[in-house]
Amino acid sequence: MHVVIMGCGRVGASLAAALERLDHTVAVIDKNAQSFRRLGSDFHGQQVVGTGFDRTVLTEAGIERAGAFAAVSNGDNSNIISARVARETFGVEHVVARIYDPKRAEVYERLGIPTVPTVPWTTDRLMRTLLPDGVAAAWRDPTGKVAVLPLPYHEGWVGQSIAALEEATGSRVAFVMRFGTGVLPDRKTLIQADDQVYVAALSGTVSDTTAAAAAPPEEGH
Repeated sequence: MHVVIMGCGRVGASLAAALERLDHTVAVIDKNAQSFRRLGSDFHGQQVVGTGFDRTVLTEAGIERAGAFAAVSNGDNSNIISARVARETFGVEHVVARIYDPKRAEVYERLGIPTVPTVPWTTDRLMRTLLPDGVAAAWRDPTGKVAVLPLPYHEGWVGQSIAALEEATGSRVAFVMRFGTGVLPDRKTLIQADDQVYVAALSGTVSDTTAAAAAPPEEGH
């Protein structure tokens, strides 16, 4: 697949290198030609000087044959304009924009432009590093307030109800993976051995939620 990246900062250069390692063709756009130094001598893709919302520049970068477009410059406005041009003018199927302002990210998600808010993304990376069990959000809303995460639980929860787990952890069970199949449980559903439980929780409560699930249920549940 051909991928066009707008922005050759650390994120753009890293993304370009990763895509090339997976045998995709890549074109990188940046208004500063010096930025291409970050790509290194091993980069074999295109280097196009210009702005990512200029149609001529995009065409030079191969946008008409691109299967994906990533706008990862350091400017929210440039990123979202470029992403919309790629999606709406050139019909690129997979488009994503990095947005620093989480409130803007939420608005653009509603417009159908997937966004990567920098702060929540960084938070997830830190969580993956800091938490010994590797618990991190599988999904986070654009504001970073709500996270959906796999919830490791004490074996004592097997045979207990979803309602009891929700009450103890202060979370909501979003779905359960059971024998490789997704299940939407109700509050009376009992947890079975080997169930993988995914819960929705407020970001600031994730540690408390995981700690409560790791403890055996109190008597009476």
